[in-house]
Amino acid sequence: QVQVVESGGDLVQSGGSLRLSCTASGVAFATCTVAWFRQAPGKSREGVASMRQIGFIPNYVDSVKGRFTISRDDTKNTLYLQMNNLKSEDTALYYCAVCLRGLSSTNLLGPNEYEYWGQGTQVTVSS
Repeated sequence: QVQVVESGGDLVQSGGSLRLSCTASGVAFATCTVAWFRQAPGKSREGVASMRQIGFIPNYVDSVKGRFTISRDDTKNTLYLQMNNLKSEDTALYYCAVCLRGLSSTNLLGPNEYEYWGQGTQVTVSS
């Protein structure tokens, strides 16, 4: 049984930092592309950052480039998202996604591309 669990969400002031973590079990984590998504109230789920399992190549949505850093530790089956200079528009429920559904998937920030999801961790940025 696959389990994906996020942690690290919190209430933080604008300009502050947070580090999110995501641990997966029951899946060959090291062989999977992984990603972070977020969903704000009334909005659709948005891809924030992804990282391939080969070469650890990161990919970011434009709105977080230069502020967020995705990383992974395959020895711990864990994915991270370091978020700096947080803004009120970063407020959302953040989800971890593990493993692409198809080997030919190219839209690594597309929510329909991933097989396994966590329940989310809330990030609230106060202005």
